[in-house]
Amino acid sequence: MSKSSREAKGAGQRSQAPLMNASIQNRIDTTFTALRERKEKAFMAYITGGDPDLPRTVHIALALARSGVDFLEIGIPFSDPLADGVANQLGAQRALAAGATVPKLLTVIHQIREQSPIPIILYSYLNPIFQFGFSRFQDEALSAGADGLLLLDLPPDEKLLPDRTQKLHRIRLVAPTTSEVRLSRIVADASGFIYYVSREGVTGERTDISATIAENVATIRKYTSLPIAVGFGISNPEQALKIAQMADAVVVGSAIVRRIGEFGEAPDLIERLDRLVRPLVTAVKSAPELTVHA
Repeated sequence: MSKSSREAKGAGQRSQAPLMNASIQNRIDTTFTALRERKEKAFMAYITGGDPDLPRTVHIALALARSGVDFLEIGIPFSDPLADGVANQLGAQRALAAGATVPKLLTVIHQIREQSPIPIILYSYLNPIFQFGFSRFQDEALSAGADGLLLLDLPPDEKLLPDRTQKLHRIRLVAPTTSEVRLSRIVADASGFIYYVSREGVTGERTDISATIAENVATIRKYTSLPIAVGFGISNPEQALKIAQMADAVVVGSAIVRRIGEFGEAPDLIERLDRLVRPLVTAVKSAPELTVHA
């Protein structure tokens, strides 16, 4: 990671996650705990909420859970998704054209939650939540059954709500260009897990993985005990296996969204998604631990 001329206060000291409501067990925490006890890595799948439409988002989410997905990221579609590549941009366009809105997506989350305990992380840009209202969104998302929130364009120095009022886990992003000074600040305010963006640029499938992932994940571990998920650019079992040896979780999104775009109207969409996802899950679950020191 890039160096900073300033020294991180408490550099090398691992931060603990901010305290949530002690009476509530977050499904993100309990799932990671169970996976660690079984010495398994996690597989996270990303889909765009409302793509190809709202009812089929529920069917797709439940099908992914049956295919072995441990965590589900559901994107709130936005008209200007600057961090996303073509596949996810098109997914957002399809969802918006099908009538997806924040209130309707919260209803979808509730419908998924009625049928599955899979942890759900909402993936969003700031604008849709700003328009909806921060406090209202948190309360209604929690009530619907969401477990975490990942905001792509909220600077880590900014907060939507005071820490003491946080109910959803705040998933924080770390990039290859993040300095250790900034890293220490980012993870200090994180909860649930850290999302490491494996390469510069936007989301999308790649033919190779970055050579710096293991080193950078090891650096993150110096500052936090939270699980680390790695995403951006992972699209096949071979890549997923390599990433799973370095991190606690592997995130695949664009490959799934692209398949939904190609076969969203096909009667065998669910079977096609299963054929895509199961080999990825199997690869992640078969990964041995690879220890790399920063």
